[in-house]
Amino acid sequence: MPDCNHDCSNCAESCAERDPASFIAKPHPYSHVKKMIAVVSGKGGVGKSLTTSILAVNANRDGKKVAIIDADVTGPSIPTIFGLKELVTGSEDGMYPIKTKTGIEAMSLNLLTDDPADPVIWRGPVVSGLIKQFWTDTIYGDIDELYVDMPPGTGDVPLTVFQSLPIDGIVIVTSPSDLVSLIVEKALRMAKMMNVPIIGLVTNMAYMDCPHCHEKLYPFGKVEHEELAEKYGIPVTDELPIDPKLGKLCDEGLIESYDGRYLDAISQAIGTCPVKGNK
Repeated sequence: MPDCNHDCSNCAESCAERDPASFIAKPHPYSHVKKMIAVVSGKGGVGKSLTTSILAVNANRDGKKVAIIDADVTGPSIPTIFGLKELVTGSEDGMYPIKTKTGIEAMSLNLLTDDPADPVIWRGPVVSGLIKQFWTDTIYGDIDELYVDMPPGTGDVPLTVFQSLPIDGIVIVTSPSDLVSLIVEKALRMAKMMNVPIIGLVTNMAYMDCPHCHEKLYPFGKVEHEELAEKYGIPVTDELPIDPKLGKLCDEGLIESYDGRYLDAISQAIGTCPVKGNK
């Protein structure tokens, strides 16, 4: 820009000189978050909230201090999965997230409204502003890993979230269908545009355990993870099964009591991924 004073913080223009970090919002002064991970997908209904919840539970079981931002404002699922019914409180200092049974801190629109069934009929900028407030106005304290359950797709709201929150890496969630490559490519292109590292890929509903021989059965066909990883440069891949027990635990708000250890490869990759500043 010919009249540019190089003060990006007070400028609304988009230009080549703008530092992408100038869009990043600062956290609440009483919040100290070491690492922020976004769980994304190119489409809805593939299991982002389930993946987010399991990764958060894994980290909590590993002794880390964990928080979740439910950024899927028009379809929030985190309160249901964790059985949260208490409403968020606040003071002149800010808002206080609700703690789950095992101490995971959660922030969601459904924790701010009296009736969680009320529809959210808001335009994109309002939704984006609320998600930003979940970061800037909420007192999380000292957090090792904060997970963001992202809105589906790659439109205005997800892009605004990536510009506003200091995301250290993303986990892409897909389902085993013919659209899987397209979904992955959309999410990858979004990550590239936002200059956000890709931690791994999760295929939800990938297989089921045979009740007789306990071998893995792939009713929708086995996704060739190695080919996807090589084609798109994805460091780690993992799978979630078709498991009625998981579905029941989510419906009953008891995901923290799930047996076993799903998505361990992704959890380990998150633990070793580098962090950015701006927190």
